[in-house]
Amino acid sequence: MSGGSTNLVGTGTPAPEVRPLRKNREFRLLWTGVGISLLGSRAGAVGYGLLLLRQTGSAAQAGLVASAALLPSLLVQLPAGVLVDRWDRRTLMIGCDVGRVLALVSVLVAVATGHIWPAHLAAVAFAEGSLALVHQLAERGAVRNVVAAEHLGAAFAQNEARGRAAGLLGGPLGTVLFTVDRWWPFLFAALSYVLSLAALLAIRTDFQERRGAAEARTIRTELAQGVEWLWRQRFLRIALATVAGSNVLFQVLILTVPFILLEEHGRSPGTVGVVLAVSGVGGMLGALSARWWMPKLSLRAVLIGSTALWTALMPCMAFAHDPLALGALFAVMNYVGGVLNVLAAVYQIRITPDALQGRAGATAGLLVSGASALGALLGGFLLDAWGSQRVSLAVGLAMAAITAAAAAAPSVRSATYGAATD
Repeated sequence: MSGGSTNLVGTGTPAPEVRPLRKNREFRLLWTGVGISLLGSRAGAVGYGLLLLRQTGSAAQAGLVASAALLPSLLVQLPAGVLVDRWDRRTLMIGCDVGRVLALVSVLVAVATGHIWPAHLAAVAFAEGSLALVHQLAERGAVRNVVAAEHLGAAFAQNEARGRAAGLLGGPLGTVLFTVDRWWPFLFAALSYVLSLAALLAIRTDFQERRGAAEARTIRTELAQGVEWLWRQRFLRIALATVAGSNVLFQVLILTVPFILLEEHGRSPGTVGVVLAVSGVGGMLGALSARWWMPKLSLRAVLIGSTALWTALMPCMAFAHDPLALGALFAVMNYVGGVLNVLAAVYQIRITPDALQGRAGATAGLLVSGASALGALLGGFLLDAWGSQRVSLAVGLAMAAITAAAAAAPSVRSATYGAATD
């Protein structure tokens, strides 16, 4: 369907008088606290690499710490989902913030005493990334218990825009803070987690539905239950496969930008940053506008329209060598991605039982993260072998195949925003 009521299944019965989202104190506290912690996390992540480069001069060691920060998305995602479904989400988020503060304090002590060891920073980066992942999954499942059913679209639009803004601003902020003094990015990150903790402590709303006593199950059994439920959702299964395939291709294209500008046309590194910043703004605007698109487009139109537009735009990379043209292309593609991310998140949250929110979100996150890692690995080899023009054309062909496969799936033609498709 292309519109209709948003008081849909899986979200509970709304109260007779629903507060506007802007007056929802609990959501504002949650949104602000998590947003500040995201900004602090991005700024602190930049600090690790800069600190090691200044201390050791080794790019390899800086890369090791960066890899340690990314590993949780592949190694910790599924167990984190089980944890989020087993335990109280608010308590988990509070514990994650406390843990992240303690981890950053250890870095501040190391910087203050001059005992900076790559192994220590890698361990902290891994721990911080793992706690952030649990925090993120818990918040994602909590949102539908904090806002009214009809406000889910607006809430997730704001969350997606918040995440993209943090990604856009966090890196430059971390760099500026490091130029002031090398411990500033870590202090800022630690303070951001303290503020997030304070916001959580001020929230009194339950972050999950009340549950009876659950049977004792092994982690493997609970993981299998989540994966099995997700597999039965035919539209969600196709949508995740489509998004994962698209992520592989986008990671290849992201590597293509510096290859085109630096290697083939001798532009400055700053030009690459400008192009990526412009594309980030496009994604943020897409997220903010998703609420407007939701009542106007069916799920099929959103999914197939997004991939079809990407199919048309991706091959243009082969001929767009001007930074402005590249920035415009990526901004439009990211705009579409922002819209798709929000609407897909709202659909998944609405149809997923509250007791499975963590595992469903973790399984989806693992697919997307794994696809991104594969794309980054594949992109380097393809660019060395084929060059940017052939790679861009090949990516467009691959996107066309993904679009055709999604369009042919019966579950895509019949999906609606509030109905499961098992």
